[in-house]
Amino acid sequence: MDAADRCEQIISLLTLSSCLPVSPSLLQPTPVILLKEGTDTSQGIPQLISNINACQVIAEAVRTTLGPRGMDKLMVDSRGKATISNDGATILKLLDVVHPAAKTLVDIARSQDAEVGDGTTSVTLLAAEFLKQLKSYVEEGLHPQTIIRAFRTATNLAVSKIKEIAVSVKKDDKQEQRELLEKCAATALNSKLIAGQKEFFSKMVVDAVMSLEELMSLKMIGIKKVQGGALEESQLVSGVAFKKTFSYAGFEMQPKRYENPKIALLNVELELKAEKDNAEVRVKSVEACGGSIQTSVGAMTDDVLGQCELFEEVQVGGERYNFFKGCPKAKTCTIILRGGAEQFTEETERSLHDAIMIVRRAIKNDSVVAGGGAIEMELSKYLRDYSRTIPGKQQLLIGAYAKALEIIPRQLCDNAGFDATNILNKLRAKHAQGGMWYGVDINNEDIADNFVACVWEPSIVRINALTAASEAACLILSVDETIKNPRSTMDGPPGGAGRGRGRGRPHAH
Repeated sequence: MDAADRCEQIISLLTLSSCLPVSPSLLQPTPVILLKEGTDTSQGIPQLISNINACQVIAEAVRTTLGPRGMDKLMVDSRGKATISNDGATILKLLDVVHPAAKTLVDIARSQDAEVGDGTTSVTLLAAEFLKQLKSYVEEGLHPQTIIRAFRTATNLAVSKIKEIAVSVKKDDKQEQRELLEKCAATALNSKLIAGQKEFFSKMVVDAVMSLEELMSLKMIGIKKVQGGALEESQLVSGVAFKKTFSYAGFEMQPKRYENPKIALLNVELELKAEKDNAEVRVKSVEACGGSIQTSVGAMTDDVLGQCELFEEVQVGGERYNFFKGCPKAKTCTIILRGGAEQFTEETERSLHDAIMIVRRAIKNDSVVAGGGAIEMELSKYLRDYSRTIPGKQQLLIGAYAKALEIIPRQLCDNAGFDATNILNKLRAKHAQGGMWYGVDINNEDIADNFVACVWEPSIVRINALTAASEAACLILSVDETIKNPRSTMDGPPGGAGRGRGRGRPHAH
């Protein structure tokens, strides 16, 4: 066989081998199964967009409750209990949110409620609006870390600007401080169900907080609800009040009012009543009237007895209440709320809680800013101006942050049925001319100097809202993958299968 034949043979062999099918397993690496079957994973930009959309839905739920013209929501839980509320934190708490990213917004609303008491709807709206403004940048593939860096810068600038322009109020002049606190309480009550009685309640709230000691513990303000009567019949008792009636033979003949009585606190069942009520009464009385709880009536000396200036039993609605007034030890007070429907008195209690928190904050941090969208418009203008001085992507992102801040005045207008675009244009023009406290005037469908109009709120509320909203937005942006473990097929707790609550099978003897 000569060389030519040999070459031909090799070529035909090569051609044949190239036609043979190659096993796909040789080309593709074997897939590694890492997660349990049924695990749901989603990642990348679509995942981020889906999280942003979920947050938009949460904001939609509370959007219409913002401001003095905000609407209320009626929520019914699984047991059929109805709650009517206007408070962002309460609404979000009652919504059974299952989406993991949307839960972040619920958490910031709760933290805002715990920290400052008011501004829960604002903080949710701001966080959702930040994300909405960023959605287009995320879709275009801008890296989330770039956005987060710009947002952190913008938040720091905004917070320092608030501190710079906030007006501090002198604490020395007690009358002036009191007026400031009443205005802050009235602003907090403006958007609540009881806005019509805000003058009455803001005085009551300020009295209640002023009667506390330095630490201003919320526990020291008791709120009791008595159905029936008008809202204006609510009263503030400077001392301890609780529902209890004298119930022993001949008690009708006894006087119902004692001045400077001695109070014995006995841990003894004198009557058959729920022990929880008795315990609450004893603890409150110890904190307020001094003395100590005794388990027997053997050694009643002066040092174990409490005292107060005045004790009386008073009829409130259908209930009889005991009032201990002028307690020497602790500064406590009790607000007795009256009102028709149960949901109404509960919402009044939540509204007063917000106002009490705001007044406490205003005493501790004595600087205030104008509400009604004024501070947001001023920050928006400041950040927009700042963004034009810097190059690169940061310019666009800080501009987006500035635009997002306008959601508060815009939503205030929408909720009141005003032309939001028109009013925002007026506000932008006014702020550009230096009218830094101009905000939405709800009463006249126009803009007004809200500082002069006494729509004030503590600057700490706004600072907290901005930092919390910005943190939440950054947190949601920094998540790029969600891994959801499959639910267990067994409904019971792990390891508890087969263990019933029954008595077990009788043994065969």
